[in-house]
Amino acid sequence: MIKSFFDKIRPHVEEGGKYHAFRSLFDGFETFALVPNTTSKVGTAIHDAIDSKRIMSFVVIALIPALLVGMYNIGYQNYHAAGVDASFFTMFLYGLIVMLPKIIVSYGVGLGIEFVVAQWKNEEIQEGFLVSGLIIPMIVPVGTPLWMLAVAVAFSVIFAKEIFGGTGMNIFNPALITRAFLFFAWPTKMSGDQVWVSTESWFGLGNTLPDAFTCATPLGQAAAGIDTNLSAMEMFGGLMPGSIGETSVIAIAIGAAILLWTRIASWRTMLSVFVGGALFALLFDSVGAADNAVAHLGLNHLFLGGFAFGAVFMATDPVTSCRTEKGKFIYGFIIGAMAIIIRVLNPGYPEGMMLAILFMNMFAPLIDYFFVQSNINKRAKRMSNK
Repeated sequence: MIKSFFDKIRPHVEEGGKYHAFRSLFDGFETFALVPNTTSKVGTAIHDAIDSKRIMSFVVIALIPALLVGMYNIGYQNYHAAGVDASFFTMFLYGLIVMLPKIIVSYGVGLGIEFVVAQWKNEEIQEGFLVSGLIIPMIVPVGTPLWMLAVAVAFSVIFAKEIFGGTGMNIFNPALITRAFLFFAWPTKMSGDQVWVSTESWFGLGNTLPDAFTCATPLGQAAAGIDTNLSAMEMFGGLMPGSIGETSVIAIAIGAAILLWTRIASWRTMLSVFVGGALFALLFDSVGAADNAVAHLGLNHLFLGGFAFGAVFMATDPVTSCRTEKGKFIYGFIIGAMAIIIRVLNPGYPEGMMLAILFMNMFAPLIDYFFVQSNINKRAKRMSNK
C-alpha cells in the first residue's frame, strides 16, 4: 500500500512533472518509508546488507533509552525541586511535553535546510541529520529557549555541514557545533545554576518554580568546591541535574551495547576514550591541588556530565573520527584525556567533553594520514626487498 502510494505520486515529481521542484522532498520521504532498490552504476562498488539509512536508524534506536530516561528526569527534577510527590507516569508525561517541542524544532529547522539545499543542488537528501536532529535536544540544558535552539541548529547545518558538501564531508560533528555555538553565543543559557531544571507548568502538569530557583550539576558543584554526595544509583540511574540525555549511565550503556552489537560504532574508539579519561582522572586525583574538588572526583568523572554520552555517541561518529584501526585508539585516548584536563584545569568550564571531541575532529584526518603513510612505506620496503 505504501509503495503504491509513492508510485502514484512519482510521475508528478520526476523531470517534466508538475511538481518537479519537490523531487528531493519526495525522494527523502520515499527513502525513509521504503528500502531503495537503486544501486551504483559506475565504478567499483561492494554492496552490503546495510546502508546509511539503516546505520542512522540503529543509532536512533540506541539513543532511545537515554532519551526516555532524560524525559523522566525532567519531570523528576521539577517535582523534586517543588517538594511535590507524583507518579512515574506523571513525571514522564511532563518530561515528554517539555522535550517534544525541542525535538520538533531541531528536526524542523535542520531537515528544512537540508531539503532546500538538496533541491537547490539537485541531489538526494542524506540521512545524516536523522541522528543529529535527535542528539541536539539531548545535549542541551532543559532551560534552553526554542528560538536559540533553532538559530544554533541552522548555524550548524549550514556552516558545519552543508558548506563542506553535506553528510560524509563535514569535518566537525554537527551536534557538537550546535552546542558550542549555544555555549559561546549565550553562555548564561548553557551553564550556571538556573538552566538545568524546567521551572514552568504545562497543561496542568509540573510545578512553576520561582525565578530565582537554582540547581547546579554535580560537576558545577565540584567546581564551586561543594561536595556532590551522589549515590551510585543517582550517578548510574541519571536522576540528577544535567543535559537532558547525558545523565543516565545505564541508559547510555544500553545504547553502547546496541551500537557495538550491530557494529555501528567502533569499540576501539569507545574503549580508548574511557581508558584515557580513567588514567588522567586517577592521575589528577593523586597529584591534584587539595582545594580543587574537580581534581579529586577520580573515576566519578567517567559517570558525570557528558563524558559517557560523548564517548558512546559522538566520539564514535564515523564521519568525523579516525578511520584507521590504530588511529582510533590514539583518537579516543586523547579525547578522554583532554576532557579530564579541561575539567580540572579550567574552573570556569567544568565539562570538557565537547571541546575535546571538536578539537580531535580537526586532527582525525592527520592521524589517519600518518598510519596510512606508514603502511604504504612498509609495503614499499617489502617490495623493494624482494
